[in-house]
Amino acid sequence: MRLRAALGQAFAVVLTVAAATWFPGTAAAAPQFASADTATVFPGAATETAGASCTANFIFTNGTDVFIGQAAHCAGSAGGLAATSGCQAGSRPLGTPVNVQGASRPGTLAYSSWLTMQRVGETDIATCTANDFALVKLDPVDAAATNPGIPVFGGPTGVDTDGSVPGEAVYTYGNSPLRVGLAQLSPKSGAVLGTADDGWTHLIFTLTPGVPGDSGSAVLSSNGEALGILVTLGIVPAPGTNGVTDLSRALAYANEHEDLGELSLVSGTQRFRASPLSFLSGLGLGL
Repeated sequence: MRLRAALGQAFAVVLTVAAATWFPGTAAAAPQFASADTATVFPGAATETAGASCTANFIFTNGTDVFIGQAAHCAGSAGGLAATSGCQAGSRPLGTPVNVQGASRPGTLAYSSWLTMQRVGETDIATCTANDFALVKLDPVDAAATNPGIPVFGGPTGVDTDGSVPGEAVYTYGNSPLRVGLAQLSPKSGAVLGTADDGWTHLIFTLTPGVPGDSGSAVLSSNGEALGILVTLGIVPAPGTNGVTDLSRALAYANEHEDLGELSLVSGTQRFRASPLSFLSGLGLGL
C-alpha cells in the first residue's frame, strides 16, 4: 500500500486502499456492450495485478478498444505501493497481465499515469502526488461481455468536469477481499469534505469507508457523473476518510500525453439512482 505524508494539511497521512490507435476513416466497428443483465465484466469488478488486489472503476473506449480503469498504484512495484509520488514510484511495465473478475482471459496494462509522468518528466507536485490512474485493455471476447454500469447505483451519466463542493453527496462501490465476499457491504454513500492537491484530490467520507482492496473504485457525484477514483484511506487526523483522484484531470492527462486514441468514458445503460439510501437495494430491500 502507498503511504503519503502531507504535513500542514488536514489529511496529514493517508494510506492507499486504494494499443491500437483509432484513425479517422477506418472501418473498425465501434464496441458493442452487453446488457446489465447478461454482462460478466463491469465496474466494481475485482482486479489482480501481480498479486495486488484492487477494484475496477469505469469503462473507457477509444472507439475500437475497450478498457477498464484501475488505480495506477495497483500495478506498483519495488516500493511503488509505499511511494508518495507517482513521478518516482516503481511500477509494473505496460503489457503486464491483469486478471479481471468475470473476464475469460487476462487483460493487459495499457496505460499507467505513473509511467507516463515519469516518461514526460512531470514536475508539478500536485500532479505527481494525485494522478493515480491506469487502464487495462480487455480482450475483445471479454469486451463484448462488458457493461459500463455501476452496480446498485447505476450511471455513470458522464464525466464530472466542475469539481466538487463540501457536503455534496457521493456514491462508490468497492470490492475489497477484506469483505470476504459480502457484496452487501460493497455499495457506499457519503459526502465530500473538501479538496486537496490543487483540485486533483477530492476528500470524502462514506459509510462504510473504502478499505485496502477498494483502491481504484468508481466514485460518482451527486448527479451520477464520474467524479473520480478512490485511491487513499485517511489514518490521522481524520481516520476513515478517503482521497479520490479527479477523473476529468486524469483522463485529460492520458489523452494529452499518450497515443491510445481519444479515450472517453462509456456512460451507463441504467438510470442513476440518486437517493443516499440507494445502497439498500444491494441489501435486497429495494427503494
